[in-house]
Amino acid sequence: MTRPDPNSPDPGANQDDAVWLDLVARLEGRDPDAPGGGAAAGRAFRDFDPLGLSGAAPVEPSARERLAPKTPAADGTGGAGGRPGAAPGPRDFEADDDEGAFVPEEPPSLAGADPMTVLAWLGAVGGPVALVMAAMFWRSAPLVAILGIVAAFAASVIFLIMKLPGEKDEHDDGARV
Repeated sequence: MTRPDPNSPDPGANQDDAVWLDLVARLEGRDPDAPGGGAAAGRAFRDFDPLGLSGAAPVEPSARERLAPKTPAADGTGGAGGRPGAAPGPRDFEADDDEGAFVPEEPPSLAGADPMTVLAWLGAVGGPVALVMAAMFWRSAPLVAILGIVAAFAASVIFLIMKLPGEKDEHDDGARV
């Protein structure tokens, strides 16, 4: 039984390299038999421009550009962020001013709210915050304090759940005009 020498070169490596270089040359559209192995000497950006950024060749407008409004920007620059002659972008239009715009009503003041509901919300939100703060800053907190925070949180959540309406109003679909 003969083992191959681990330091000996792989005889198929050169063949694999040649196949790889041929594949790369064909994908890039180069002639692999050209001088220099088909390497692109002196290629400029406009020679390889898949996005059409060099402006050398006219580019077919995309669907977004065909559907965009054909009016120039309000500042007279032609649109596209101040570049004259450029295609308009998504921010190169002015929104129509809607006369009947929605203005939400002012939320009710907390001064007229039920004090028990406000305390329940403070316990439901403040309980987890107090536990995190105790874990970070009061590492030696007694077990009674931690259990008190957890009990206040649980009581607050139970109170808020019990305060929810039991039945849905048949005529109320949630939308208000």
